[in-house]
Formats: sequence, C-alpha cells, structure tokens
Amino acid sequence: MRRFLWGSIATVFVFALLFVVATLAAEPPEVAAPADEFDVYRKVGLGATAAFAISMCVFGAAHAVARIGAAAIGAAAEKPELLNRSLVFVALAEGLAVLGFVIAMMLVQRI
Repeated sequence: MRRFLWGSIATVFVFALLFVVATLAAEPPEVAAPADEFDVYRKVGLGATAAFAISMCVFGAAHAVARIGAAAIGAAAEKPELLNRSLVFVALAEGLAVLGFVIAMMLVQRI
C-alpha cells in the first residue's frame, strides 16, 4: 500500500510539474517578439523540457507497469478470473507514457 501511495504521489507531482512547465513555455501569439539572440536559449530550454517530460513519464510508466504487472500475474496465478481486471490497471499505467509523449510533442511544436 505504501508503494502505491508513493507512486500515486509521484505521478501527480510529475503531471503538475509538466503542466506548469507547459504553461510557462507557452506565450501568447500577440506578444511574440522578433527572433533575437536569446531565442536560441528559449529553444534549448524547450527541447530540454520536452526531453525531461518524456523521460520522466516513461520511467514512471515503466516502474508502474513493472510493479502492477508483477502483481497482476501473481493474482492471476491464484485466481485466473482476475487477469482481465488487472490488465486494465496496467493499461492505465501505460497511459502515463502516452500523455508524457503528447506533452513533449506540444513543447517541441513551440520550438
């Protein structure tokens, strides 16, 4: 139960961090300044943020799938009818990686 709690807290923290970074990276179109010497730093920052977003989401999803998958197989060994229900939780954990990929692609489009 403790691991599940810490995993849930970590997942919420990663999504909150990604939301804040995506919000700060977005600038209104009417305020867009002409390209200047500091534009390259903004592009590097957005690229680094996109890389961080996808890496943290993939690592979190891999950790969750490993833990949930092992528990699902253990439960299915004892009660085979639990396999279908437990695979839903594995799919939900994998959705974390997909959402991280979407956020990273949104950040890359800003470059």
